[in-house]
Amino acid sequence: MLGTAAVILVIVDNLVVLWRIPAVRHNFPWMFLLLSVVGSVLKELELVPQTYFSSSTNALNVYFVKVSWGWTVLLLTPFLLLSNSSFSRSVSFLGRRLLSLVVATAVWYVCTETFFYIEDVTGSCYESSALKVINKEFTLKATCRRAGFHWDGYDISGHSFILAYSALFIMEETAPMASLNTTSLSGLPRMVLNLLYMALNLIMIIWVWMFTCTSVYFHDPSHKLLGTIIALLGWYLTYRVWYLKPMSPGLPPQRHPKEQKQHA
Repeated sequence: MLGTAAVILVIVDNLVVLWRIPAVRHNFPWMFLLLSVVGSVLKELELVPQTYFSSSTNALNVYFVKVSWGWTVLLLTPFLLLSNSSFSRSVSFLGRRLLSLVVATAVWYVCTETFFYIEDVTGSCYESSALKVINKEFTLKATCRRAGFHWDGYDISGHSFILAYSALFIMEETAPMASLNTTSLSGLPRMVLNLLYMALNLIMIIWVWMFTCTSVYFHDPSHKLLGTIIALLGWYLTYRVWYLKPMSPGLPPQRHPKEQKQHA
């Protein structure tokens, strides 16, 4: 029987092979757009039965989605340091690569805060979900809800945004595994890197699943579609536009000739 280390290595190798398929990497971003549209249609037509995941109190939503950016950064930070240091241990190089975490966090923060602002300025506080009687005393969603009333505004789906954006961010920053010779690392760092890579792929599966659940159970169609489009724009403008230029954090390093050029 294979030992634990051997099983982990087989899983990692299979995941690397999967992500090296050009069609997988090319179509992964647009899958979110498709899921958002199809899921919204299914929701509007009420074709999907209620399940455990149709409740916002399900465990994945409470313990993962609500703190999704925290999980993403927690797992990606050590992975980024370990994987990139295998290419170069230059402080300036590693600093530039860590800057990608800062940029992504800034995109996440600005977008989510903007969503909150839009919902505040476009909404009103109602006595109940029937939306018949307006309570003019409260002009912000937070104070309205704390008072036990119902706020109705244009609610761009933060879930659609953060789940798609997190998954795309992980896809890009784990790309070095496709050309990384982990045998150059000593035993413990190599095991940690492999475990982090598996965990990041697992968290991506959770993000895609919960994105699908959001699409079929929650929000209005335009709210989900706009959140998804903003996530795709955030990913595209960084990894497909800005990071190709010299004055940027640069793309994750890769040595494989068919992969992107190294920007280090």
